[in-house]
Parts: sequence; C-alpha cells; structure tokens
Amino acid sequence: MAEIDTKSLPENAYLPLQPGESYPPIVPASARLPELTTRSIGWGVLLCVIFTVAAAYSGLKVGQVMESAIPISILAIGLARLYPRRSSLLENVIITGIGGVAGSVVAGAVFTVPALYILKLNPHPVETIFICLAGACLGILFLIPLRRYFVRDMHGLLPYPEATAIAEVLVTGEKGGSQAKLLLQATLIAGVYDLFVTTFQVWKEFVDFQFVPLFRTLSDRARMVFSFDAIGFILGLGYVMGLRSSLILCAGGVLSNFVLVPLIWFIGSHLDRAVYPATIPISHMTAVQIYRGYVRFVGVGAIATAGIFGIVRSLRIVAGSFGIALRVFRKSAAAASERTDHDLPMVTTFLGVVLGAIGVAMLLGHLAASWSVVAIGLALTLLFSFFFTSVAANAIATTARNPVSGMTMLTIIISSAVLLRFGLSGTTGMFFVMAIAGMVCTALSVSGQSITDLKTGYWLGSTPSAQEKVKFLGVVAAAIAVGLTIVMLARTFQFGEAVPGDLRPVLASPQASIMKALVEGFMSHQPIAYLLFGAGAMIAVIMEMLGQPALIFALGMYLPLELNTPALVGGFLSHYLSKRSEKTGGEAGKTIRERGVIIASGLMAGGALGGVLGAAFRLIPGYREDLIKTPFYDNPAGSQMVSALFFVALCLYVWFGSVKKASTSINETK
Repeated sequence: MAEIDTKSLPENAYLPLQPGESYPPIVPASARLPELTTRSIGWGVLLCVIFTVAAAYSGLKVGQVMESAIPISILAIGLARLYPRRSSLLENVIITGIGGVAGSVVAGAVFTVPALYILKLNPHPVETIFICLAGACLGILFLIPLRRYFVRDMHGLLPYPEATAIAEVLVTGEKGGSQAKLLLQATLIAGVYDLFVTTFQVWKEFVDFQFVPLFRTLSDRARMVFSFDAIGFILGLGYVMGLRSSLILCAGGVLSNFVLVPLIWFIGSHLDRAVYPATIPISHMTAVQIYRGYVRFVGVGAIATAGIFGIVRSLRIVAGSFGIALRVFRKSAAAASERTDHDLPMVTTFLGVVLGAIGVAMLLGHLAASWSVVAIGLALTLLFSFFFTSVAANAIATTARNPVSGMTMLTIIISSAVLLRFGLSGTTGMFFVMAIAGMVCTALSVSGQSITDLKTGYWLGSTPSAQEKVKFLGVVAAAIAVGLTIVMLARTFQFGEAVPGDLRPVLASPQASIMKALVEGFMSHQPIAYLLFGAGAMIAVIMEMLGQPALIFALGMYLPLELNTPALVGGFLSHYLSKRSEKTGGEAGKTIRERGVIIASGLMAGGALGGVLGAAFRLIPGYREDLIKTPFYDNPAGSQMVSALFFVALCLYVWFGSVKKASTSINETK
C-alpha cells in the first residue's frame, strides 16, 4: 500500500463543498492505520482521569472548568515519540477524544451536583456517579443520529473553532519543520501571556476604560459598560470563527449590553423595590446585576427557541439516520458504507437509550414514591437531553461556547414548574429536580465536546464508530473520577458559602450556588419570569425571519460582552488576512492562509494550556494572585492601557507572522 501523506489537510477542509464535490480526509477510507490500540485507549483513559480530577477542583474553586481536549492533543504528539513505532495520526485522535471527555463531564457535574450538598441533601456516592454517567451516555447516544448533519452535510458552513485548533495541532505535529515551530511559538506566546494575565497581578485581564470620564458617565447614568477580555485564547477563537460569525455573536452582546440593560435601567431606575426575578431594586443595580437579573433570562429564551429551529432543520437527517438503521437491519447495501462514515448501528444506539432510560427511571424511582412523577421526570430528562444535544452541537460548531449554565437553568425552571403541578416540592422535589438537571447538564456538555471530536476525526479520516465506542470508556472513567472527587472534597470543604460553626474551608462553587438558589426558589412556589423568556423567543424568531443564524446571535446575548468583543477582533484579522491571501494568490497566498490558521490554533492551544497551569498553581498551598504583582497593577488607567497594548501586540504578531513567509518568498522571486 502506498504511503499516506498525513502532513497536510486537503484544500477544501474549511470550504463549503460544490455540488458533486466530496471531502477526502487525510487518511482515506480505504486505509487501515492503527486506531483502537492498547496504547491509544490506555493513554486516553489515564489522561482523562488526571484532567478530570484537576478540572473538578478548579471548577469548584474558581468556577472555571479548564479545557482538556487541546492540551491533550499536544500531549498526544509528545507521547507518539516515546515508542519505537510512532503513534499514528488516528491513534492520537483517539487519545484526544477519550481525554477530552474530562472537561465536559466535569462541567456537567460541578454545575449541579454540589448544589445537593449546599442544600444539605448529601447524595450517596453511587447517586453522584450515576447522575454524571447517565447524562454523559445520553449525550453521546443522542448525538450519533445527528453526526452526519453537523459533521458531513454542514461541512464548510460551520467554523468549528476548537476542532480546527485540535486538527491543526495534530497535523502540524505530523509535519514537523517550520510549521511545527510556528505552532509551538504561538502556543508558547499565548501560554505565557494567558497564564500571567489570568493567574497573577501583572496587568488587568479585563479592559473597561472606566477611568475615561465618558465611559464612566455612560456607566453611571445609562448602565452602558464596554468590556473586553484581552487574552490570546479568545483572539485565536475569533480568528477561526471568521468575521461573519463573530459579528453576529458580538451583535447579540451589543443588544444585551447597550440596548436591553440601559432600557431596563431607564424604566426601573426610580423604583425603590425589587422587581422579580431580581432580589434588589433596579435603582441599586449595576450593569452586571441588571444583566444577570433580567437580560440573561432573555438570552436563555432566545437560545432555547433558536435550538428549536435547529432541531427542525436537522429532522431530515435524523429521519435519514433511522432509515439507514432499517436498511442495515434488513441486511441491505447500506451496510457497505465507507469506513469514515460508519456510526454505531442505530439498533445499538436505540438499545443504549432504552437502557439509559431504565437506569434514569430507577434513580428517580429511588427519590420519589409516585410512579407518575417518575414517568414525568424520565420524560423531561430524555426530552431535554435530546433537545439540548442539538443546541450544544450547533453552539460548539459555531462559537466553541456551550451555553451549559443557561440550558441547565431552563431545565430547572421548566422541571420545577411541571413537577410542582404534580405535588412534588420541598427537599424531595429539590433533589429530584437537581438530579434531572445534573443529567441534562452533563448530556449537553458531553455532546458538545463529542461533536468537536467527531469533526476532528472527519477531517483526519477516523472511523466514527471507533470514536463513539471509546467515548463511553471516557465517560465511565470521568464519571467515576469526578464523582469520587466531589465526595472527597465535600468531606474536606464547604461548597458555596460558609456555614456558622463549620470550620472547614470554602469552595465557592459559583454555578452550583446559582442552581441551588434557583431550585430552592421554585420549589418554594415562586413565580416564573415567562415574559423574559418569551421576549428572548421573539428575538430568535425575528433573526430567523431575517435569515440570520439565530443561535449565534442568542449566544452573543447570553455570553458576557467581554468574551464577544475580542472574538470580533480575531474575526476582522481573519477577514483582512484572507483578503491579503487572495490578493497575493498562488502558493504564497495559500501560505498566508495556512500560517494564519496555525497561529490562531496556537493561540487557542496556548491559552488552554495557560488555563491548566493557572489551575495547577491554585492547587498549591500558599498561592496568592499577588505573588507576582507589577507596580502599576492597582492603577486602572496604567494597567488597562498596558493590557490593551499587549493585546494589540498579539494582533500584530498574528498579522506579521502570517504574511512573513509569503513576503520572503515574493522578495526571493524578484
């Protein structure tokens, strides 16, 4: 068999396919490279457990679950060189896919399970593990019928920022030479940059220009606050997203922060009492508090409605998947599809969902006496898990941001409203609703990570069924690891806020604290802010009527503005470098495009590694942010200007790093 070139992606890897055109992966469907080996599975599971334990602690302590897939893809390249037979590209995909499960399972767990401890409901370790395991398995099973739609049929139409970074890391590792050096250089720069700015007090991470009188006046009088997270990871993310997606994302943020927040302030600034769902008067609220108390719920409604539109559009593909399953069951020619298009058999997927449903019913039956309530709880779990799988896949494919907390909040609100009508309330109702929320949260988190893994495999030529099989190994390892970690931490720490008389140190668990407050409020028969959700739904409908991607806009409404604005800068960089590439033309123009994507991928990889190292520093006893502190850090004007200048320097690095080789080549030909 001829040697396979695994050192370059095809030219149409990131472009929409023309009618009749197909995408040829790096490893052809006819090739048989080592893929599911003891080496790839063993390292994948080990790294999954290690990153799960670390991510669980960091998520509970600082509310941020560290990214695992990109750092593990870099580790996979290094591990490949430890063996006499260098690991194949497909083995590295498997290592990354299994290990990457860590962050997604942890996100589902730490956003919900600690709320049970804060509520003094003290779940059994088996219950904790099962909540994570059941949700993760449902997320994978419900994603399988959607794979062809999101991965194959939408090829070139969705940017897949995180999958792009992982694919570029793995392919560049195969290339070696100058391309690998460029990737390592960008990774090192972003890693050091993001580590210091997010872990120590060297300069301000967030730029809001509140030291400028005009900006301060807008904040005080209209609650209009501009914010910007000046780190390399989001710059690289915006570059890979492209200008159109980043513009729509930022437009959603503009509507939330510069229209809805000031509007609510204008209407309510003279009120001296709280307006539900907020707990303090609007006149006493900052822009951030107005956003969290009101506008975020509008964003959740928009995301949910946009998700419905996405599900409707993908129904044809889901129906086609079941059609394929029927043909396979009848032993027709459908069984002879190419290796790179093999999913787990639909019959197996269906049986998996049935077994998962039985397990969920047993857990819920253990919590409540009424089987009618158990049936309602099971239906809600399956419905939300399937529905949010599509939402998560679309969100990750577009912006690499999964609205986990928003969708979990929506699950809690609707589940509470429904179950209250069936007489379920009090502590039993809280445990019941949080168990549903934990499974749904884990399902949508894992499905978002899985679509990234499957898209990476599609570009590189992996076998989808192999990737799907090992995902279950990863979720078993991660569920057990995170379940036991939370149980151990619960015995050593307090989650949420300190309780009088309890001398144990506190882990803030910010997301779980929000979920706890939410379920506690609804199980105490508080009203539901239907109007805010409905307003968000109407915004999503308007976007669909205008022919614009409603989910991207809705995500922009929901995500903090500081995450949208630097992505827009990356989008503009991508746009103008593409124009430069087209103007240059030929091999030099192609080089500009390649180097731009490699540098952006390096910024994302370095930012993720910086986050992992930052979390590791926080685990060290005696760690303080001011261990490294510059003299100007406490000066808002000086610190923010330094931050802005360094971010501009990062942008210049992306630009000149992309055009450098092309300029050299042009000069050499003169």
